Amino acid sequence: MAENTGNIGFEETLWKAADKLRGSMDASEYKHVVLGLIFLKYISDKFETKFNALVEEGAGFEEDRDEYEAENIFWVPKEARWSFIKDNAKDSKIGQYIDDAMILIEKENTSLKGVLDKRYARPEIDKRRLGELIDLISTIKLHQNGEKDLLGRVYEYFLGQFASVEGKGGGEFYTPTSVVKTLVDMIEPYQGRVYDPCCGSGGMFVQSEKFVEDHQGKVENLSIYGQEMNSTTWKLCKMNLAIRGLDANLGPHHDDTFHHDLHKTLKADYILANPPFNISDWGGNQLTDDVRWKFGIPPAGNANYAWLQHMVYHLAPNGSAGIVLANGSLSTNTSNEGEIRKNLLEGDIIDAIVALPDRLFYSTSIPVSLWILNRNKKDNPRFRPRDHEVLFIDARQLGVMIDRRHRELSEEDITKISETYHEWRNIDGDYEDIKGYCKSAKIEDIREHEYVLTPGRYVGIEDVEDDGVPFDEKMENMTAELAELFAKSRHLEEEIRKNLGGIGYEF
Repeated sequence: MAENTGNIGFEETLWKAADKLRGSMDASEYKHVVLGLIFLKYISDKFETKFNALVEEGAGFEEDRDEYEAENIFWVPKEARWSFIKDNAKDSKIGQYIDDAMILIEKENTSLKGVLDKRYARPEIDKRRLGELIDLISTIKLHQNGEKDLLGRVYEYFLGQFASVEGKGGGEFYTPTSVVKTLVDMIEPYQGRVYDPCCGSGGMFVQSEKFVEDHQGKVENLSIYGQEMNSTTWKLCKMNLAIRGLDANLGPHHDDTFHHDLHKTLKADYILANPPFNISDWGGNQLTDDVRWKFGIPPAGNANYAWLQHMVYHLAPNGSAGIVLANGSLSTNTSNEGEIRKNLLEGDIIDAIVALPDRLFYSTSIPVSLWILNRNKKDNPRFRPRDHEVLFIDARQLGVMIDRRHRELSEEDITKISETYHEWRNIDGDYEDIKGYCKSAKIEDIREHEYVLTPGRYVGIEDVEDDGVPFDEKMENMTAELAELFAKSRHLEEEIRKNLGGIGYEF
């Protein structure tokens, strides 16, 4: 199996053990049980690490809240600390103890109010299995590789596994890491305001943080803004970011981005988003006069072009965006979508289009595309002028199968895509078209194709080296091989008929 981008190690072992404890509980329900416990252990362990350090100092400040708040450590009351939970793991009332712990933590930390799950005392949760799960999570060694990275990896891996198990429903809160990493590596959010209007469980923000750290930047230079419509997913995102110590403005509650934009005045330097594909019931008929529809009124039956224009509206003058959309958005002419796409192109907003392979997502097997948008392609001092040019990348042949149903982009694939874009975009870039893979097209070329953005139309077909074998000889060899296969097929068919006849069946 090819190496993938998930860093699967002890996370996989932990997942397999945790999944065995699920019993008859649905993955969608069990997800909150497991992730809530992981979160509780994280904040408790971080608190107890500081607590023990203060005890060693001997000054008597171990119960002083200010000592913890000064280092952005959540205050955890005694009855909510993991040591208490672990000691009572076999108690029949363990579910109530955990619920009480969550209530106490929310009461003591206003930023977590309404975020933590309190479902552990419910009778449908097997308390024996819950105790075993607590024992299992207790084995996570937080200081093995650095606490934030290690527990963050566990959390991210579990999110991905739950999305895979849940299938279509679960994929809505989770964008595969390799897709997120491709977007982040392409638009390079070093510093500034990062926004995701449909942030799910926060994968775009997590990957942005990793990108900054990998390039020796400072995470404090990122300001994170997000919005999420689903209540439970909004809570997942809050926990996911808290585990990593990331401060984010996700609004005071979950809400609908189109109808209740919680960041109306925001102009973001970077937007990263994977909006739900082809939403038909987004209430567009109530928003026909919206200020965001500068390039045309999106159809009430499909939100794709509403998402695109919402993000363009929220981009700063030199801002750029990376968006995942279903491939139908590249060519559709339904209900004004073709006209909006034309206006976006003529308005010089679209920078690059990347066609990705199929089976990358848990929620759908269809292939998707990446849209890279830019508000200033002409005189942004950071990049070369590329007004009225669009880069097309056909990456449909990339990726490796990580199981029978899912594909993943390898690190090499991600680097190939992002470096192709950078070589084309950057002032000192050394870009050249590669037939069958990438093409820099002028707006005149795109007009000739009636503003269709399918990369395959522009990059052409890869040249195949001539192997020197004449066509007639190739055909003769192929037909001989085919005849041999047909003969084998007839022979097998006869054998099957005989075997069926031997047990009294006629075929």
